[in-house]
Amino acid sequence: MPIHFFERAQLHASPWKNGGGVTREIACHPPSANMQDFDWRISIAHIARDGVFSVFPGVDRVITLLEGGAVHLRSADGSVLHALDTPLQPFAFSGDAAVHGRLLNGDCHDLNVMTRRGVCQAEVRVLRRDETLLPAPAGWLMAIQGTWQVQTAHTESDTDTTNAQQHALGAQTGLWWHDAMLACQCQCVDSASDAALLAVRFTPTPR
Repeated sequence: MPIHFFERAQLHASPWKNGGGVTREIACHPPSANMQDFDWRISIAHIARDGVFSVFPGVDRVITLLEGGAVHLRSADGSVLHALDTPLQPFAFSGDAAVHGRLLNGDCHDLNVMTRRGVCQAEVRVLRRDETLLPAPAGWLMAIQGTWQVQTAHTESDTDTTNAQQHALGAQTGLWWHDAMLACQCQCVDSASDAALLAVRFTPTPR
C-alpha cells in the first residue's frame, strides 16, 4: 500500500454548481467511489458567499476553519447552531442536516472530513507538539505551520512496528494512506511557536 503525498497548492479545484465556492478533494475511499457511496472523504473548501451546504444522509461531518473569516452555521431543524470563528478547532455535525452557512467577515477556507455512518468514524486533531498517533487503517496528515518529521510504520499491534519510513512535511503539504495499519510518530523539527499539524485517523465503526 503506497503512501500518497500532496501539496495544497496543487489540488484541483471543482467549482460549486451554485457558484458559492470551490472544493479541492484530497482523498476518497474507496478510490472509485462517488458522492453517494464513499466510506470516507476529505477535502478543502473555499466558501466565497452565503449558502446552503449539501445534504449527505447517513454521513457524519467534521469541519475545521483553516484560514479566513468566520462562518455561522445554522440548520433549519435547530440541530446545528455554531460559529466557526476560531482556526483549527474541529466541529462535528450530522450530514443529514440542511445547514446554511453565513459568512461573517469575508470568505474562508475549511477542511471537510466526511464518514459513512455505521462504516467508519473520523478522529480529527490538531497537534502542536511531538506526538505518536495510534495505529489506524487509514489516515491523513497536513502540516499547517512549521516543518514536521513523520515516521510511519506498519503495525499489527500498538507496540510491534516494521518497515518504518521517514517523511518530511513542510507547511501546506501532507500525506494520506488507506488499507494498511500504520502508526505515525510526528515531530516538529523547528521552533515555530505557531507550529501545527492536522491529523485525521479513520477507524471502523465498532459493531
